[in-house]
Amino acid sequence: MSKVLIIGCGGVASVAIHKCCQVPEVFTDICIASRTKSKCDKLAAELAPKTTTNITTAQVDADHVDEVIALIKSYQPDLVMNIALPYQDLTIMDACLACGVNYMDTANYEPENTDDPAWRAIYEKRCKEAGFSAYFDYSWQWAYAKKFEEAGLTALLGSGFDPGVTQAYCAYAKKHEFDTIDTIDILDCNGGDHGYAFATNFNPEINLREVSAPGSYWENGHWVEIPAMSIKREYDFDKVGQKDMYLLHHEEIESLAKNIPEAKRIRFFMTFGQSYLDHMRCLEDVGMLSTTPINFNGQEIVPIQFLKALLPDPASLGPRTKGKTNIGCIFTGKKDGKEKTYYIYNVCDHQECYKEVGSQAISYTTGVPAMCGALMLLTGKWTTKGVHTVEEFDPDPLSGRTGQVRPAPL
Repeated sequence: MSKVLIIGCGGVASVAIHKCCQVPEVFTDICIASRTKSKCDKLAAELAPKTTTNITTAQVDADHVDEVIALIKSYQPDLVMNIALPYQDLTIMDACLACGVNYMDTANYEPENTDDPAWRAIYEKRCKEAGFSAYFDYSWQWAYAKKFEEAGLTALLGSGFDPGVTQAYCAYAKKHEFDTIDTIDILDCNGGDHGYAFATNFNPEINLREVSAPGSYWENGHWVEIPAMSIKREYDFDKVGQKDMYLLHHEEIESLAKNIPEAKRIRFFMTFGQSYLDHMRCLEDVGMLSTTPINFNGQEIVPIQFLKALLPDPASLGPRTKGKTNIGCIFTGKKDGKEKTYYIYNVCDHQECYKEVGSQAISYTTGVPAMCGALMLLTGKWTTKGVHTVEEFDPDPLSGRTGQVRPAPL
């Protein structure tokens, strides 16, 4: 029996909440909290007839630590599931420490205003130390490790799909399939079609900043940084077909390089269609991806936030998205002295996901692992104190693994 505070009520949070309510023997009580309480109320009313989980709602602005602390003290949860924006990771972690509550999220911290002088000074120092220049990395949250450990609390970072399940695949491969892992390639393919000329499958600000940033990968003990979208490969994905994919920087590379130190190379690829890339490059060229405020008719606006308001809400894509996703990891290495290639992946159907929880597969593949991570913490399967990523825990309690040995030259 557990009480869980879930902060966030967007597409991913909605999936996670649906899935929590399917396990009422563990998630006996849930409080859904967001800036917009009416969204929480609507979801609670939809779920109430379908579950024995006791659902309440609350309003909170997670940008403000004091508001989150007040809510945690009022509700007294066993766990806070942060499924809001990664901008708010640190304030929610601070609140959890102040209240003595375990924490988890689905994506690592990144700042909302990347032009803030104080943040940029830290960022530029971090770029020199780490060897890559992405706006998002684990350093901000890893800095909390000692505080969480001394408080006897666990913070689980990045319990989505990628990051998240992909790291569980890596832990599983290391534990069961290899004596040593030489290379890891993480492949994220969305073969879905929503019918729009241009839309993003999750928060447009975060999605577009991630894709337009320089790419980077880990090789022979150091980072290699490349211009955005400059490395392209083609791959024939099971159930999806032949797709173009591009090398991106992604946070799980950073933790995998730390936790699987024998790996000589770790890369992340994501598929994109030509229409998406053409639109993104045009928007970038005219300054619409900028986070620097501009004055327009006496009002200060942030271009990428204005663009977000113009684009379709990712949560609205579910009814119209058809096709499948395929996300997984390809490993090479040695087992019993022999060379080995191993591929672990998951396929999700957009329409099947929508039928079950009212969301497309991108939200589904992130929301389900969020529930699973919470389940691991609440049932005592994962108990290590401190700040940890998924591959640092035992992968075996996570069921439903599918592995195939398959040649995968890249």
